[in-house]
Amino acid sequence: MSTAELTPEAVWDALRVVEDPELGMDVVDLGLVYDVAIDAGTVAVTYSLTSMGCPAGAQIEQDIRDVVGSMAGVAEVTTALTFDPPWSPERMSDDAKFVLGF
Repeated sequence: MSTAELTPEAVWDALRVVEDPELGMDVVDLGLVYDVAIDAGTVAVTYSLTSMGCPAGAQIEQDIRDVVGSMAGVAEVTTALTFDPPWSPERMSDDAKFVLGF
């Protein structure tokens, strides 16, 4: 992938390999990724967790950094954890809702 192909859509797609280890689903389908922004090789990912005390938080953040950082054209990855708005099951994809019984 060349730098010209480094798009927010490509980053969202790459983030599908990052799983919440407690739920066994990817952070995109769970609705935990809120925003992806790219500026001259720096990719900023704004994400949330299912709860403020999520024990997998540090692992999820590291996985986001590792996956996005391995993409061609990425010079730096920044992450921002937010609870505004708080995550809720309504943010999940229809597939995730089905699998988790919502």
